[in-house]
Amino acid sequence: MLILATCCLSILVVSMDVTIVNVALPAIRKDLGASMEDLQWVMDAYTIVLASFLMLSGSMADRYGRRRVFQSGMVLFSLGSLLCSLSVGVGWLIAARVVQALGGSMLNPVAMSIVTHTFPEPKERARVIGIWGAVAGISMALGPLAGGALTQSLGWHSIFWINLPIGILALVLTARFVPESRAPCARRPDPVGQFLLLTGLAALAYTLIESGRAGGALYSALTAAAAFIALLVYEPRRREPLLDLRFFRSIPFSSAIVIAVCMFSGMGAFLFLGSIYLQQVRALSPFHAGLCVLPMALAVIILSPLSGRLVGSRGARPLHY
Repeated sequence: MLILATCCLSILVVSMDVTIVNVALPAIRKDLGASMEDLQWVMDAYTIVLASFLMLSGSMADRYGRRRVFQSGMVLFSLGSLLCSLSVGVGWLIAARVVQALGGSMLNPVAMSIVTHTFPEPKERARVIGIWGAVAGISMALGPLAGGALTQSLGWHSIFWINLPIGILALVLTARFVPESRAPCARRPDPVGQFLLLTGLAALAYTLIESGRAGGALYSALTAAAAFIALLVYEPRRREPLLDLRFFRSIPFSSAIVIAVCMFSGMGAFLFLGSIYLQQVRALSPFHAGLCVLPMALAVIILSPLSGRLVGSRGARPLHY
C-alpha cells in the first residue's frame, strides 16, 4: 500500500496540473497579453508531448528500470513546474510546459506498471485501479480549488509551486519503498514511429488551433494526414512497433479507446472553455470558478472505488451498460 500511495502521487500532480492551469488561464491571458490561441497552446503543448511519449517512456522503464525512470520523470516534472513559475512570456511558459510533459510521460504509465507488478492478482488489481481513479478525482477536485485560491491570493505563478513539495515527497518515498523492476524482455526503441506520432499529433493540434488565423492550417492538415498514414503503413512492418495496430482488431479494446477519447475530449473542452466563461463572462473569481467544477470531481472520487470493486467482482461489461 505504501508503493501504491507513492505511485498515486504521480497521477495527483499530472492530473491536477491540467485542472489547476485551466482555472488560471484568464489571469495568464491578462498578465502575459496572451491570445486565445496562445492559451490553447499552453494547454495543448502539455497534452501533445505527454501523449506522444507515453509509450516510449513505458518501453524505457521496461528496459532501464521502472523506479529509475519514475524518479527521472518526477525530477523533470518538478523542474518544468519551477520553470513555469518563472515564466515572463507566453513562449517561455509553453516551453516550460513541454518540459513538464516530458516528465509527466514518465510518471503515470510507469507508475501503473509498478502497481500491476506489485498487485498481480486480478481482483485485487481491479480494486487498486479503482483507488487510482479516486485519486484522479481528488486531483480534479483539488486542482480548481487550489488553483483558484492561489491565483486569487498570490498570482498565477504560484499554481506551479504546489508540484514541488509533492515531487520531493514522491522522490523520497520512491527511494525508500519502491523496489526496482524490469521487464524480462524489453521492447526495442522505435524512433521512426515516435517521430511520426509526434508529428501527426502536433500538426493536427496546429490545424485545430490555428484554423482561425490566415495561412498554415491547410499545410499542417496535410502534414498530419501524411504522418498518420505513414505511421499506419510503417508500424505493421516492424517486429516490435511503438504502436501495435493488432490490438485494434479487438472490438472491446477499440471500443474502450473510443470511449476514453470521447470522454477526455469532452472533459478537456469543458474545463478549458468553462473556466474562461465563468471568469470573463459570468465575472466569477478564480476560486468560485473552481467551486463550479467540484461536483464533477466529487462524482469521480465517489464512483471510482465503487467501480473498481464491481469490476473485480462482476467484470467490466455490466458496468458499460
